[in-house]
Order: sequence, then C-alpha cells, then structure tokens
Amino acid sequence: MSIKFTKSIFTVACFILSSCDVAAHDGTVTVVPLVATTTFPPTSTPYSTEMPLPSPTQPTFVPVEGTTTTQLNVRAEPSTAGEVLGIIAANGKVQIIGKDIGENWWQIVYETGDEGKGWVTAQYIETADNPEVPVIGGDRTNRELSHTAIIIQQLNVRSGPGINFNSLGLLNANDVINLTGRNSSGMWLQIDFPRGPDGKGWVNSGFVKADDPASLPILSDSGNVIGTGTPGDTSLPPTPTLVPAPMDFDSADAPIRTILLGEDNAYMALYNGSISFPEGDTEDWISITSQEDMVFVNVMCTGGESLRIEIVEMNASLTCNEATKKIPVAVGTPFLIHIRAIGSANQLQFTRYTLEIKVIP
Repeated sequence: MSIKFTKSIFTVACFILSSCDVAAHDGTVTVVPLVATTTFPPTSTPYSTEMPLPSPTQPTFVPVEGTTTTQLNVRAEPSTAGEVLGIIAANGKVQIIGKDIGENWWQIVYETGDEGKGWVTAQYIETADNPEVPVIGGDRTNRELSHTAIIIQQLNVRSGPGINFNSLGLLNANDVINLTGRNSSGMWLQIDFPRGPDGKGWVNSGFVKADDPASLPILSDSGNVIGTGTPGDTSLPPTPTLVPAPMDFDSADAPIRTILLGEDNAYMALYNGSISFPEGDTEDWISITSQEDMVFVNVMCTGGESLRIEIVEMNASLTCNEATKKIPVAVGTPFLIHIRAIGSANQLQFTRYTLEIKVIP
C-alpha cells in the first residue's frame, strides 16, 4: 500500500469519527481524543448559578421624575426631626424611588445621602402621575413591618414615658417613626430618636397612628425590657378643671413675640401660647419678618379648637391642626399673625396652641 493511499484513509477516518477535535497551531494538526472533552464533567459552576443576582439596593422599576414647587430640605429620614442632608431649589428635578407608609414623604435619589438616597415632603413635589413606587420601612398589610407609625399632630418627644420627663424635641404631623417599645400602661411608646439617650425617646400613644402597638415589648422607665403582653388601662386621664388663660396685654402695636426668619437668622420658629374665651387672654399678636418670599405656617391646637387665625397683611387665614399652608410674603417687611378665641359666652373655652412658621418646609 502506498504512503499516499495510507494518508487518505487516515483523513477519511478522522472525519467519520466525530469524536476527534482538530485544532490548528502554527501550521500543525493536533488530534484530541474524545475522552478528554466528553467523559469528565465540566468543572465550572453550573450556568444557573453563574448568572449574577441583581443587587438588592437597585430598584426594579423606573424612577419617577418630580419637580419641587419651593426650596426644599432633603432629610435622612421621612421626618422633620431627620438630619438635613441638603437643600433643593424651587423647580429642581428629583428622581422618586420610594415612599413612606403614609405616602407623605418621597424617597429620592440623592448622591450625598446614605446609599445615595434622601427624603423630601411629598406635598411640595409635583409629578405627572401618582408615582407607583415601593413603601420603604413599613406596610399596612404586613404585620412584620407594622412597627412603623405616623405622628398625628405635633408633639414633644420626651426622655421617658411621662410629661415629667425632659423634652428632647418636637415631631410634626405626618412624621414617620419607628416604634421600639411601650410602657406597662400602653400610654407611652418608645421610638428611635437620634437626639435622645441611646438614640431613643418617648411619645404619647394618643398622638400616634400605629398598627398593633400591643405587640411591642414592655419597657421600664429606663428602657429595659420587663415583659410582653396586653397593655392595661389606656384611657386618658380626666380632663383638668379649666381656668382662664393669663393676660399678657399684647396688641397689634405691641406683639407678644417678634420673629426673624431667613439668611443669618433661624429658618424655623415655634411659639407656644394659650388663649381662652370669654374670660382671660382672648388674643395673641405675633410679628414675623422673613428674608424669603415664601413662608410655611401651621397651628397645632389642644383643648378647644375654636380659634380664628389670621395673617393680617396678606388677608389669609388658617384653622387649627390643618395642613401647613404656603403663603407669599414681602421680603424684609414685618407682618402680623393674629390668633383669637371664639366661642360661646356661656362656657369657658381654653386652647393651648403651637405656632410653627418656617421658610423651608
């Protein structure tokens, strides 16, 4: 048999035996036996686990664009007590990626915030449609997340479960809080509060909207866990005997308080007062001067709520416990807020109020 014929047979045999792999390297031909590529299982990770899982911090939806209607604080939490991370100017664009349980705050993309996120008040954000974004930090339908709660109206955060403890600061209506415990009567709830001892504070449960607070651990005044169970009598204490508000003799020409806002002055001011009708001090006058052309005002009331609240120069009015009202003002020009009691001459009405006025919501 000739050498030429032998080479031909070898070539035909390689094509018939599909188990041969042929690779060309520098003009040479290498025949790789079948056993080297098919008998042993692959040593790489199976395909189903090679695919990278999506990062849990990345949204699985398209962020919704919004526009600020005024200069706006960006906060670390959905609360007016949260750390201010920065300020967004009016008509600024934001990318909305989440909301709080009460849908009063939007979580937005904010580079300097924790994990590149921050919170803004939803009231001052305009969107084309209602943003379909996930609830962050709580869900009314999920009991496992039910320890997130909402503040109903402005109230003090105290260092312990009672009005005899020091005030640590104020929370406002629609602020979101995280509940961590309750006292044995259930009348006071412990919350996360960064400015408090060990990052905790206490609020009156009557001003908090919460799901199943009875499931919270029972804590001592010092914050130690002392048990669990159904709270005892949570009825409010009896209403004290009313007395007329003390006279302060203020007037439009001599207001009881003068407040300066903006620039080098504070950006928010609180004034606590009381008035009564028909006896006692029936009205208060407060003078405001702002270095911004817009102010945000609300008045939180306890006791009787029959007050007339007027912003004199702007011919505007407010009512107790309504949402914050946005009011244009003349920069650098003082204006008056007039708060007076109204009611029946046959029955004493006593109202305690807190006026909040700010230039950045």
